[in-house]
Amino acid sequence: MTRKLKEKLTFWAFVGPALFCLLFVVGIPFVMGIYYTFTNWNGANPAYDFVGIQNYLGLLKDSQFHYSFMITLIYTTLSVVTINVIGFALAYMVTRNLKSRNFLRTGFFMPNLIGGLILGFIWQFLFNSVFTSLGSLTGIESLGTSMLQNGNTAIIAMVIVSAWQYAGYIMVIYVAALENVPQDLIEASTIDGASKWNVFRHITLPMVSPAVTVSLFLTLANSFKMFDLNFSLASGKTTEMLALNIYKEAFVMNNMGIGQAKAVMFFIIVATISLVQVYFNKKREVEL
Repeated sequence: MTRKLKEKLTFWAFVGPALFCLLFVVGIPFVMGIYYTFTNWNGANPAYDFVGIQNYLGLLKDSQFHYSFMITLIYTTLSVVTINVIGFALAYMVTRNLKSRNFLRTGFFMPNLIGGLILGFIWQFLFNSVFTSLGSLTGIESLGTSMLQNGNTAIIAMVIVSAWQYAGYIMVIYVAALENVPQDLIEASTIDGASKWNVFRHITLPMVSPAVTVSLFLTLANSFKMFDLNFSLASGKTTEMLALNIYKEAFVMNNMGIGQAKAVMFFIIVATISLVQVYFNKKREVEL
């Protein structure tokens, strides 16, 4: 057996099982899901009819789907900005010369280890019982009513919980980028009389721009696909985002064909927005 053949066998021995799982767990179900978008299958009855593009045309008249898309856009915008700003601020803080920086890094990252459903139920108790009780004791009117009782404030509540959970993870990405910024550039600019703001703006930010691209991509994709927190924290019609809307259509109302059509449209929307974001951020990196 030649060396080249051994390398190929070793390669496929490691890559093959992963590709096999990816094909049968993601690839084939994805293709089958696209096929079911052209049927009226209910998810249980093996008998179904081919309806063409009727499921897709029906989405144009689905007001709840349009509303869920709008709510998802609002939540995603707020969530992406909040998580990245907080994550970068935390990373900037823990990369300073603080004695407790390792402890702070661990503490800020810990919320990311809690599952979304459990986290949602915990914060539901906090919003509905703990914060309202504090509002009654302190006389603060804004705390007297749960944020989850109103659709507008419920979205803000989900953004708060998402930022609390996910900012620590994004912080880790920014920490790695900030620690790789050459200190000699910062020292040279300081000697030349540059202010801390100019150093931050013209040296630090351009050097960490690849991390910004990655972090924006991750937060954008995760925010669009938010399901568990929406399901456990605020699952009413006024706060129903796209992932939850698709779940209810397919598994609660048993309209699997329509649910699959929504899922395909959802995939196209998220993929398009994510790729456009990566393209423009990569272009901006080159310009910087």
